[in-house]
Amino acid sequence: MAIKDKLSGNEAIAVAMRQIDPDVVAAFPITPSTEVPQYFSQFVANGQVHTEFVAVESEHSAMSACIGAEAAGARTMTATSSQGLALMWEMLYIAASMRLPIVMAVINRALSGPINIHNDHSDSMGARDSGWIQLYCENNQEAYDNLIQAIRIAEHKDVQLPVMVCYDGFITSHAVENIELLEDEKVKEFVGEYKPQYSLLDKDHPISMGPLDMPAYYFEHKRAQAEAMKNAKRVILEVAQEFEKLTGRKYGYFEEYKMEDAEVGIVIMNSTAGTAKFVVNELRKQGIKAGLIKLRVFRPFPFEELGKALSHLKAVAIMDKADSFSTAGGPLFTEVRSAMFDYARDTKAVSYIYGLGGRDVRPDEIMKVYQDLLEIARTGQVKSTFNYLGVRE
Repeated sequence: MAIKDKLSGNEAIAVAMRQIDPDVVAAFPITPSTEVPQYFSQFVANGQVHTEFVAVESEHSAMSACIGAEAAGARTMTATSSQGLALMWEMLYIAASMRLPIVMAVINRALSGPINIHNDHSDSMGARDSGWIQLYCENNQEAYDNLIQAIRIAEHKDVQLPVMVCYDGFITSHAVENIELLEDEKVKEFVGEYKPQYSLLDKDHPISMGPLDMPAYYFEHKRAQAEAMKNAKRVILEVAQEFEKLTGRKYGYFEEYKMEDAEVGIVIMNSTAGTAKFVVNELRKQGIKAGLIKLRVFRPFPFEELGKALSHLKAVAIMDKADSFSTAGGPLFTEVRSAMFDYARDTKAVSYIYGLGGRDVRPDEIMKVYQDLLEIARTGQVKSTFNYLGVRE
C-alpha cells in the first residue's frame, strides 16, 4: 500500500535517494538544491543507507567524484542548481561520453548574471546538448517518481547514459505537497541491484576510460553515444510502463491535457503547467476548445510524437522559461517548431519567453496567451512570432 506523506520536492528527492540507497553521493551545496544533500547526509549519519557521502569543495569536484565512482562500478547520484551546474559543464560532457549512468537532480535556477537565486530553466537548458537525458517535473510527486525511474533508464544496457531530473527551484523544491511514496522494499526491487557492464576495479577485465581519441575513432564514439540516446526513447517508455503497473501513475514523453478536440494549445514544462491547466479549465467552461501539452522528456526529444500531437491545432504557443538570445525564440520553441515543420505545417506557432529569474506567471497572463492564439486561429494571421510574457518593456 502506498505511503501518504507531506514533503517538499527536495525532501521527496532525498527520500527517493534513501530508498534507492546508492553506493556514492558526492555533492556541494548551492541554493535551492542544498536541501537534497542536507537531508540525505542525515540518512547517512543515521546509518539508514550504506552510501559513501563525499563532501567536496565545488560542483566541478562533485561531478568529478561522481565520474570516478561510477567508473569504478558504484551506483552514483548528486544534485545541483544554476552556477553549480555551470561549474560542472566540462565534466557533464565527460560523464556522458564515458557512458556513465549517473543520476542528478537539477533544481532549476536562473544563471548569473545578474545574480539571481530564483527559478527559470536557463541552467538545464544550457546543458541540453551535453549528452544527458533530461526529465522535467511539474510537482513533487513527479520529481519523486522520475528520480526512481531515472535509475532504470540510465543503467539500461542499451542506454548507459547519465540522467538529469529537473524541477523548479523554490516552487517545487521548497513547497510542501501531498505525495504518495512507495515502500522501501518496492523501490529497491524496482531499481534492482546495480551490475555495471564495466568497472575500473575489475582486474580480470582491464579497460581504459577517458583516453585520447583522435580523428580515427572520435566520430564513431560520438555516433555510438547518439545511438544510445536514440535507444533511450524506447527504454523511457518501457520503464514508465513498469512503473505504472507498480503505482498506477502513467508517464510518457509528454502529458496531453484536454487535447483531444483542442483547437488552440500551449507547450510548456515544469510547474507552470499547473497554472496553465487551471486556465484551460476556465476556458473550457466558456466552451473554448483549449488544450495543453506538458513536456516531460526534453532529451531525447520526442520529435515525431510531439509534432503529430500538435498537428490538429489551429495555433500553438511554445513557452520557454529560458532565453537562447538567438532572436529566434527560446530553446523549446526552436525544437518544437522544427518538429512541426514535418508533422504540423498547418498549425501556426508562436514563441513566448516567460518567468525569467523567478518572475511570477499569473493565470491572467496565461489567459492572454490563449486569447492571442484564438485571434490567430480566427484570422489565420500571426502578428508577432517572438514574444515576451510579463516583462516591462
